[in-house]
Parts: sequence; structure tokens; C-alpha cells
Amino acid sequence: RRFPQKIMTPADLSIPNVHSSPMPATLSPSTIPQLTYDGHPASSPLLPVSLLGPKHELELPHLTSALHPVHPDIKLQKLPFYDLLDELIKPTSLASDNSQRFRETCFAFALTPQQVQQISSSMDISGTKCDFTVQVQLRFCLSETSCPQEDHFPPNLCVKVNTKPCSLPGYLPPTKNGVEPKRPSRPINITSLVRLSTTVPNTIVVSWTAEIGRNYSMAVYLVKQLSSTVLLQRLRAKGIRNPDHSRALIKEKLTADPDSEIATTSLRVSLLCPLGKMRLTIPCRALTCSHLQCFDATLYIQMNEKKPTWVCPVCDKKAPYEHLIIDGLFMEILKYCTDCDEIQFKEDGSWAPMRSKKEVQEVSASYNGVDGCLSSTLEHQVASHHQSSNKNKKVEVIDLTIDSSSDEEEEEPSAKRTCPSLSPTSPLNNKGILSLPHQAS
Repeated sequence: RRFPQKIMTPADLSIPNVHSSPMPATLSPSTIPQLTYDGHPASSPLLPVSLLGPKHELELPHLTSALHPVHPDIKLQKLPFYDLLDELIKPTSLASDNSQRFRETCFAFALTPQQVQQISSSMDISGTKCDFTVQVQLRFCLSETSCPQEDHFPPNLCVKVNTKPCSLPGYLPPTKNGVEPKRPSRPINITSLVRLSTTVPNTIVVSWTAEIGRNYSMAVYLVKQLSSTVLLQRLRAKGIRNPDHSRALIKEKLTADPDSEIATTSLRVSLLCPLGKMRLTIPCRALTCSHLQCFDATLYIQMNEKKPTWVCPVCDKKAPYEHLIIDGLFMEILKYCTDCDEIQFKEDGSWAPMRSKKEVQEVSASYNGVDGCLSSTLEHQVASHHQSSNKNKKVEVIDLTIDSSSDEEEEEPSAKRTCPSLSPTSPLNNKGILSLPHQAS
């Protein structure tokens, strides 16, 4: 009903004699395989068999090839940055009627008036190039039904939409010499090549190299692209995890293990995001993560918008968007602890800020002088601290940073100064003594 028959001849579609599975000779001239669209197909004598939609395809015994089902029960993984609006071609096996290494097969789909309207009204002309937020998206995956599949391109993939070549993601530079460069498998936006028409169908010709033991499937979806701000709003709308959950996790981590000789009594956690080294604003982590350290949700989502990896920056495990949760305990800590970037958790689940003064004292106390990386003011502090605490005792402060070459240079100035801990008359023949005037303390 929708298409006049003359449009549907293979000559007009410029794809002669291409079918996805062996068919009787009587059917093959007028068949464009696997054309599906949203509508209620009527069994009209004018229409070729394969235009009658998926239901009718599956009822025909000659369409299901012995090797692959036409529409295997495959689910593709949900993409966080896209909302699925419609299935234009549901997951379909890439099968070809030739048994050569290089395969080619053809698909066709048509848009309903409503879908054409959705795409054309979503044009965004704000940037330099015109983009559509509602897109026709082409995806490939392995024909595995065990779990939702990630995008996976067949080897040497080449796609033509309405006889125009479709650009695919570029190859990544090889990590080692002699290794074949990899092409990242991502969804392909083919909106710019699609005919926004309700009368003329769209054709997709896919060619690839066959692999033994590996079968691939293809699907075409109508999707709406989302921005990182929308994803952040959705994450916030999901709610904040109860602080008690994190407290229980702290107690669990700090309970003494009877088998272990070393007991952990406190945990230090940073309030800086490991991604941007800035203070956290929306602390989150994945439900699957076992660590307490959080990362910043805004930065994490923005980074995955540019290059979707969805890997936790703390433990390098998978942290997909749907597993992210905002941590309520860290939200409380960030609210009350404004002047410090590190905190310490105690065994009872309570926390205390780690002050920077403490850190300076720890550094100066543990300083051994070998690195020579501490500033001279701290050296004076260390020396004067020793003097003031041991006023009655004679104290020798030996500076290990002085190497043998500078000994001669150091002798003169040290002879001129009076050492507060030695009597003025005592001879000063000891090399490398760090002597300070009394006022230093």
C-alpha cells in the first residue's frame, strides 16, 4: 500500500541479484531482503514477499537459511548517550549467498511520516555543521545471545548507504610493531546519508570479510542523542545513596582480621577527583567498586561523552553509567569540611580532616636529609626544635646534604659563627656542623 511497485524493482534500487539467503528462482528477481518498517503490512499481491515486514518473513521457510536465523534473539547494549526511539531494522544476521571470503549483503528500510518529522525537526544549526539530535544509527555486533552485546565491527567492514560510502571511525595507532591497527567499534550515525522520505526506501549495502566460527549481526535504530548535562540530571534524579551504607563499608574494611598480623585502624581518603585533581563536587562511584574513594560525576560523564570507555579512574574496573551512584557520606563531608583536601576514617565510621600542619610536621620529623629536597627554612626549624628541647645538653646537628666538594667552602663561614651549644673558647675543628645563632629558636 505504501510503495508503488515500480519503485521496488532491483534496477531502480541499483542492487541487482543481492539476497541474504538462498531463495527460489521465482522469488529472487523481485526481492529486496529484510525490509522492515513500523506499520501494519497488508498481504497485498503487489508487494514483494520481503516487504511484508518481519512477521511475514519469519513465517516463510525459504527465508531462514540453514546457517543463521534471519533475526537472531540478540540484544545490543544500551548506550547511555542515546535514547532508543524505534527499531528500523531489528538485529539481523549478516549472511551472504556466496561462500567466498569477501561477503556482501543488502538491507532496506523505510521511514514513517512520523519518523521523518522527528528527524527533520531535530536539526541543530547552532554549530558549524548541521547536526541532528534524532539520528538513524547503524550498529554491528557479534551474533551472541548470552548477554547484551557490545558494538563489534566485522573485519574489513565497508558500508554504503543509498550507494554513498559511509565514513567509519578511524583506526587507532598500533600499540606494538607488527600488530594490525584496530578500529574502535562504535555506533555509526548515518542520518546525513538517509533519504528523509516516506515513499523512497533507503538501502544499506554491507561488505565484510568472513571469519570462521564468528558470525555478526547488524541493526538500525532511530535514536535521540543526549548531552552530558542530561545524564548528570538523570543521575541526580536517581537519588543519593544513604551515608550509612558507606559507614558500614568503612567499618567492614577496618574490622580487625584475625588471620592478618597487620591491623588497619584508619583509612585516608582524598577529597580531590583522581581525574581532574580538583575538589569533588558530585562524588560518585560504581555500585561494583569496592573502594571508598569517589570521583567527580560531572567530569567522568563529560570524559565518556568524548571517548566512551566507562572505566573507573580509581580501580580500572568497568563502571558503566547505569551502575553509578552518588555517595551521601561524601556529600556530607564536602559540606562540612571546606578547608582540607584529605580526610581520615576511623574504625567506628566517623571521620576527621587531615590538616596540612600535621603533614608538615610529619614530613619534617621523618626527614633524613639524604634527598636534600626540603627547603632551608625547614632545616632551621628542625635544628632549632632540637636546640629548644635540649637546652642543657650539647647538641651536634650534622647536615648530611653537604658533600665532600663543598667542605672547604663551608669551613670559613662556620668558623666565624659562634655555636650556641659549645663554649666560645672550644676549638671548632669538626667539619659539617650546622651551627645556628641563638635567635633562631
